[in-house]
Amino acid sequence: MSSDLYSILGVSKTATETEIKSAFRKLARKYHPDVNKDNPNAEQKFKEINGAYDILGDKEKRKKYDNKEIDSDGKPTGFGASGFSGGFGGGGNPFGQGFNQSRGNAGGFDFSSIFGDDIFSTFGGNRGFDGFNTGPRQRSQKGQDIAYTMKISFLDAANGDEKTVTLNGKNINVKVPSGTTDGQTLRLKGLGQEGINGGANGDVLITINVDKHPHFTTDGNNILLDLPISLKEAILGAKVTIPTISGKVVVNIPPYASSGEKLRLKGKGIKNKNSTGDQIITLKIISPEEKNHQLEETLAQMPDENVRNF
Repeated sequence: MSSDLYSILGVSKTATETEIKSAFRKLARKYHPDVNKDNPNAEQKFKEINGAYDILGDKEKRKKYDNKEIDSDGKPTGFGASGFSGGFGGGGNPFGQGFNQSRGNAGGFDFSSIFGDDIFSTFGGNRGFDGFNTGPRQRSQKGQDIAYTMKISFLDAANGDEKTVTLNGKNINVKVPSGTTDGQTLRLKGLGQEGINGGANGDVLITINVDKHPHFTTDGNNILLDLPISLKEAILGAKVTIPTISGKVVVNIPPYASSGEKLRLKGKGIKNKNSTGDQIITLKIISPEEKNHQLEETLAQMPDENVRNF
């Protein structure tokens, strides 16, 4: 390194230790090779910055540099220079004697204060910071996710259930939350393929296919049911046993009910940690399949009634 060390860090010769350290932090972050993958000059610039801080960040070395006892490479000037083993001339650490290769510390500077506890995990960990040009360190990678499709019944999806599946020779318990919908994906963290070089395990991604129910559909947490009733039940009223997702119940059909009229059963829908739905019943009046002369005569004697508003 032949340039003035103060100029490399962009500080004056009267700069305080704090100013030098602050300048180094900013430049180290700016020129770190792992955030400059498309800049081939960043690595060399980063070396120069580290070399400068290795000397200026050390009181004794800075004093010797200011007194011209060592040069910008950390080599002694004058007689005996060839016997000095520090800095770049010693054939060891390219960042100077104070640069700890295993941690990436220039002049005792802890890079975790800039980039976090692990500089290499933050930037991908693929450079191997045991000094530049010493070969890349193997990068840790998360294990592959495992995709699986599970088919469940409508009631199991609505009420929630626990299923057991076998993946990679292991039995895995899968908790299906109440209200699970068709096509929803459940993620089981850490149960996928093993990570590489200490990386985290992958996940298991289970896509749920929900069977259709012969009577029920859903609207959010509400359960919808079309209830066929006879003409007699519609006119006179009746008690009718109907299914719900939690079992059968009896409902009252009010007299003179109309087709399309809705009844609501509070709390008989899907229950989850956020809310509980209802069961909504839509009445559907069904005419007799066979002719009923008595019914026809009775209806014929009834006065006409206007039920339309158009």
